[in-house]
Amino acid sequence: MKLVALVAALGFLLSLSSCSQSGSPDVERARESITAESLMAHIRTLASDGFEGRLPGTEGERRTVEYLTEKFKALGLEPGNPDGTYVQEVPLAGYDSKPQARLTARGRPVPMRWRDDYVAVSRRLAPEVEVNNSDVVFVGYGVVAPEYGWDDYKGVDVRGKTIVMLINDPPVPDPQDPSKLDDKVFKGKAMTYYGRWTYKYEIASKKGAAAAIIVHETGPAGYPWEVVRNGWSGEAFDLESPNKNMDRVAVEGWITLEKARELFRACGKDFDELQKAAVSRDFRPVALPAKASFKIENELRNVRSRNVIARLDGRDPAHRDEYVIYTAHWDHLGKDDSLEGDKIYNGAYDNASGTAALLEIARAFTKLQPPPRRTILFMAVTAEEQGLLGARYYAEHPLYPLEKTLADINVDGLNPWGLTKDIEVIGYGNSTLDDVAEAVARSRGRTIVPDTFPEKGFFYRADHFEFAKQGVPALYTHAGVEFVGKPEGWGKKKKEQFIAEDYHKPSDEIKPDWDLAGAVEDARFLFECGVVVSEVDEWPAWKEGAEFKAKREAMLGKK
Repeated sequence: MKLVALVAALGFLLSLSSCSQSGSPDVERARESITAESLMAHIRTLASDGFEGRLPGTEGERRTVEYLTEKFKALGLEPGNPDGTYVQEVPLAGYDSKPQARLTARGRPVPMRWRDDYVAVSRRLAPEVEVNNSDVVFVGYGVVAPEYGWDDYKGVDVRGKTIVMLINDPPVPDPQDPSKLDDKVFKGKAMTYYGRWTYKYEIASKKGAAAAIIVHETGPAGYPWEVVRNGWSGEAFDLESPNKNMDRVAVEGWITLEKARELFRACGKDFDELQKAAVSRDFRPVALPAKASFKIENELRNVRSRNVIARLDGRDPAHRDEYVIYTAHWDHLGKDDSLEGDKIYNGAYDNASGTAALLEIARAFTKLQPPPRRTILFMAVTAEEQGLLGARYYAEHPLYPLEKTLADINVDGLNPWGLTKDIEVIGYGNSTLDDVAEAVARSRGRTIVPDTFPEKGFFYRADHFEFAKQGVPALYTHAGVEFVGKPEGWGKKKKEQFIAEDYHKPSDEIKPDWDLAGAVEDARFLFECGVVVSEVDEWPAWKEGAEFKAKREAMLGKK
């Protein structure tokens, strides 16, 4: 056997058999089966107008599930569901919310235009939801984080009230250097889960608020208002709880920064001053002299959506019941007939490209002879765009035990801009999967870099997060930033351009300048990472300080 990498942080030599050795002829042949042509063929099909934007519960879903199932079968992979099928049904509740909002400040109306000034939905599965004449309270960042000694509510009773919150974590300055953020509080520049909008609605529900409104800002949110406006209009989905989600805050919404400033001025308050005051542990909720009313009419339907899953059984009988899972979401935003011009959200980058990678990584694994030591699962999940719902459903209703699942390797957006010398690991520093990634990258003359945009909280915005929440170590990567033959900063600008111009817009289509050479290398990299995890004795583990470490140790019965 040939020594291929030293993973120092794991404390063992990565020495693999000929079937799985990085750099061995067998792995070389397998990894080279992933090509730009094969990736593009899948992307071109999945992002075509005929797939109608791949919204769950539509003809686009039917065609997508059929396509993925056919491709998995053609690769000779076993059905991933133990019931003998390639699908796991995911029960979704569809809701199309039509909101009306009325705001008054000191008795005077503050005009509210749906989509232009605000968006609002109710995930309560009722045909009509109303909030009448509720008091309005500004609760800063809406965070309760005992580990940081932070509580934006300070015991103030917000039951039945409309609360207004800021997006992201409180940006606490470093006391030694106020030009920087304190990395000991909310991880400094990197967003924590407290900064995610999902958390803010969760805490609002626990506090008994009637409505929760987040003030949108492009920088802290990580995307422009148009993404919110498009994503929070039309039919959306959620998982249905036994009480039809009646324990959720009745109204969840966003308001533009401009409209928030207008509201605060009408209340005799200075938004900027209150925003600054909220960056302090001493901040207390501020009651605004305002009243808010909402009426939301919901058009409801039940949808049996589907995760598509295939299996490649491991060769080692002693480890065949241990699993490495690859995930990529197949869904996107469907179509919107109210749009001018192009009405289809084709989602070529997000996430036809990741789904294409999933299929091609699966193909590469079938080329390994003999097969990998452990069983590999390949799952294209539904409803990621609706809040990671397909991944959450699997993580809460796993087809294979999570305590036997070594890792989730997630693909969401594949580099379409050419070769890079590096590759980004999102949430770098969380788990020993980083060390595997570094070893594999080094063996190919590449390097690992942390998140380019840690403040945007990408770790909490993709399907692997649902596995992480259950304790399963996860690896999630983005394109690198050091592009071969391009000047410094070019890669970061390309990413910023995509977010500004194409993210969650009909313009997310295959571009004439796409160069999938980098996509190929990144997919091959993820393939080799999975090969390593499937072969070595040491299981991936969360590192000290990772928020998911205790969950994993409890799952595995460790102290």
